[in-house]
Amino acid sequence: MLARQRGATFIGMVVIIAIIGFGLYAAMRLTPLYMEYLEVARALEQTATEHKGETVSPQALRTSLDRRWTIEDIKSIDTKDIEITKKGSGYTIRAYYRAEAPFIANVSLVVDFDKTVEVEP
Repeated sequence: MLARQRGATFIGMVVIIAIIGFGLYAAMRLTPLYMEYLEVARALEQTATEHKGETVSPQALRTSLDRRWTIEDIKSIDTKDIEITKKGSGYTIRAYYRAEAPFIANVSLVVDFDKTVEVEP
């Protein structure tokens, strides 16, 4: 009887393929969200680099971010949602937001992103 029980059955293979398929589908749905997050992070860092060594106002930082986000076509977060706080003689720019991607039927995948950059005068 033990000699006849080798390898995976058809049902076992279908289950393994289904699990791998769900994982790949989730990765496909999440990839655009992470790509957009990388663009948000890059825009924050470029804005901090652009205004490094100069006195700047929070409105100037928002304008610079808005210009970059218009070019990059960022839709998950608006420049009004960015936290700009005074820290010492500079500013801290924080982008904290939640992005959602539909998965299957009424099930969605939700990801929280948080990026903080310091602008030093």
